[in-house]
Amino acid sequence: MYSHSSQHPQYFQQNSNTTLIDDIQKAIHAEFSAIACYEKLAARSPSQEVREKIVKIQKDEKRHLGEFSRIYTHLTGTQPTYTVIEECPEQFRAGIEFAFKDEQEAVDFYLDIADNSQDAFIKDRFQRAAADEQNHAVWFLYLLQKSPLSQPDRQIENYGAKGALSSSSLSIAQMLTYALQDEYLAQARYNDILNNLGYIRTFAQIKEAELRHINALIPLFQRYQVPIPEDLSQPFVTTPENNKEAYAAGVQGEIENISMYEKFLSFEIPLDMRTVFSQLRNASLNHLAAFERGLARF
Repeated sequence: MYSHSSQHPQYFQQNSNTTLIDDIQKAIHAEFSAIACYEKLAARSPSQEVREKIVKIQKDEKRHLGEFSRIYTHLTGTQPTYTVIEECPEQFRAGIEFAFKDEQEAVDFYLDIADNSQDAFIKDRFQRAAADEQNHAVWFLYLLQKSPLSQPDRQIENYGAKGALSSSSLSIAQMLTYALQDEYLAQARYNDILNNLGYIRTFAQIKEAELRHINALIPLFQRYQVPIPEDLSQPFVTTPENNKEAYAAGVQGEIENISMYEKFLSFEIPLDMRTVFSQLRNASLNHLAAFERGLARF
């Protein structure tokens, strides 16, 4: 790292090229944006393994940000600014595609900065950063090609209500797991609609209701000593193109949810599970009616 020692006595006498300084500031914005994006992607990761890899990549970006900021300060005598220059997509797969493209562009950009600098230290730091970004791009490409991200339609047959409805027999643990998965999926679906289509009161209200459904199910996991599944719903969410498609997706999702709870209630199950499943089914019937009214307006 740069220091105020005599290692670079000529540093402030160097020609502080305006283009170079501007490019370093752009690189700082890019790293700051990447850190924010990877925070979001880590939170939406479909598995702990994927989450840990994204956090590791984010750690590299934080190191780059610190190095670039110190270089900028030594060149200019001032602190850089930090701005998110491009928003990360909400949907996990779209975010991974965004990150892959961004990392590829960063490789070329950082190598250009290295070429435009006469300082050996700056050259070294940006060449090293370019190598890091190339490694990140390779990993994001691998993730894009890895199931279930590349094949969500097939995988969802074993997830949530679809998984429950396709099973011939169900244990208590399976019922609870499928129920929670489907509530995760519903909340993710409505959150995606609100983020991409703007505020729609019906979806905002039902999204909050889905959170209450999740909270109603959690004590049953604890009572029957069933491990709480991770929320892997994000790869199964498809963003509708307009409000009509959003309401149609809501109708279909609630129909499947109601059918799932009806199936659970057809089995001999403990009274506390029956009570919760009945309550959630009845709430979903209300949600279905709300979505059907919304769809009828189109």
